[in-house]
Amino acid sequence: MFSWLGRQAGGRERAGGADAVQTVTGGLRSLYLRKVLPLEEAYRFHEFHSPALEDADFENKPMILLVGQYSTGKTTFIRYLLEQDFPGMRIGPEPTTDSFIAVMYGETEGSTPGNALVVDPKKPFRKLSRFGNAFLNRFMCSQLPNQVLKSISVIDSPGILSGEKQRISRGYDFCQVLQWFAERVDRIILLFDAHKLDISDEFSEAIKAFRGQDDKIRVVLNKADQVDTQQLMRVYGALMWSLGKVINTPEVLRVYIGSFWAQPLQNSDNRRLFEAEAQDLFRDIQSLPQKAAVRKLNDLIKRARLAKVHAYIISHLKKEMPSVFGKENKKRELISRLPEIYTQLQREYQISSGDFPEVKAMQEQLESYDFTKFHSLKPKLIEAVDNMLSNKISSLMSLISQEETSMPTQLVQGGAFDGTTEGPFNQGYGEGAKEGADEEEWVVAKDKPVYDELFYTLSPINGKISGVNAKKEMVTSKLPNSVLGKIWKLADCDCDGMLDEEEFALAKHLIKIKLDGYELPNSLPLHLVPPSHRKSLPKAD
Repeated sequence: MFSWLGRQAGGRERAGGADAVQTVTGGLRSLYLRKVLPLEEAYRFHEFHSPALEDADFENKPMILLVGQYSTGKTTFIRYLLEQDFPGMRIGPEPTTDSFIAVMYGETEGSTPGNALVVDPKKPFRKLSRFGNAFLNRFMCSQLPNQVLKSISVIDSPGILSGEKQRISRGYDFCQVLQWFAERVDRIILLFDAHKLDISDEFSEAIKAFRGQDDKIRVVLNKADQVDTQQLMRVYGALMWSLGKVINTPEVLRVYIGSFWAQPLQNSDNRRLFEAEAQDLFRDIQSLPQKAAVRKLNDLIKRARLAKVHAYIISHLKKEMPSVFGKENKKRELISRLPEIYTQLQREYQISSGDFPEVKAMQEQLESYDFTKFHSLKPKLIEAVDNMLSNKISSLMSLISQEETSMPTQLVQGGAFDGTTEGPFNQGYGEGAKEGADEEEWVVAKDKPVYDELFYTLSPINGKISGVNAKKEMVTSKLPNSVLGKIWKLADCDCDGMLDEEEFALAKHLIKIKLDGYELPNSLPLHLVPPSHRKSLPKAD
């Protein structure tokens, strides 16, 4: 085991769960400083791609970036999660949020302006200073003592408008700022309004800035209660078509449909759909603290691979430059031949084409550099990164797995996350297999007369029907044998290979649950056990 892992592991044995997170954090920081950073500095990686990582980048809580056109409900979505207002919050049908607002936990409620925020070493925003005052005047941190923010932070972004004029009037490179955040956040949520599906030029450019971060992107179709079911189907199709033209991935993006605010639903026909979608999105967000270490490790690997490729590109350009005459002509030639150089390096060093930076952006950046001042290839720096990727990452991954099993499950709590986990408003409460859980009467009894009529047509002997006869009736549901086999196992309470009238009624009830779109339980809940079979159940101590 590597020395730094041994030291960190010793600390973990002496400390508890909170220190275990620091174990992985320390390992990641150590790998970056010793292996990746020297390569980045040697080949000006920070000038071309991304600023150097700092301690706060490794230690900060998981972050969520909200992006969308104006009036799609970004700020309202944050308020919905927190269930309270936050400093700097403005909500309205017109463009209201004109700043990036980092909503984070604080013991007291307040806000910090951008210029003061980027000099705070405890916050992961120091490198944003490179975007200048035009951006920093439009950046702030909103802090408040909210339970949700103990686990995650949320970045609210300005509403995106259409047209070239809006992009110029910001005074800073909006897409570059989004790209900076995208590299450091755990989730990127793109919000769309059911009445506003057009993807403007600036929104399209913003989405393209997330290239390489596709695994972090989630799409939310908000305000879906304002259209009926038929319109919603068309809206969903139109959104998928629009996204397909902008996000060039073979996989279809997951779109969460709902109305994420605390107001009554205007159209409640799809209430069950909205609740299920909200729960899926909440589960995805709640898992972020548990997966934070893996995400940071994944981002470090991506950064290291890009740094390697960048070193190959820069050193190749240096090697091709003449020593005395014709430097400018050669520079222009190399920039124009950059796609060919990519192909050559790809073959020479066995590099995947997906690891290379975008050609056009790289060509534009190279225009302002003197290639003769670049460094030649330094094999030891490359070997250090290769060693990290092939050996030390696997050891750190096993350390993360050990800590995940030893630490209690970390879930986001508070705010809207608590609203659907308690009492009768828990997801699925009173539905499917959970129906009748708090009723004294057996829930199957209401339909049992109908089931009894069927039962007596199946030639019962001594009050029971055989498996063969039961199968004839059960297959009429057209459910697959794998599902019917599970239903049989649940319904045959005494495991005698036959069904009495109560067991048969239970089987029909479970079939109905499955046909209604609910999942079957893995074991039969007590409230579904037929009354005549409950006396045979073992009593609780």
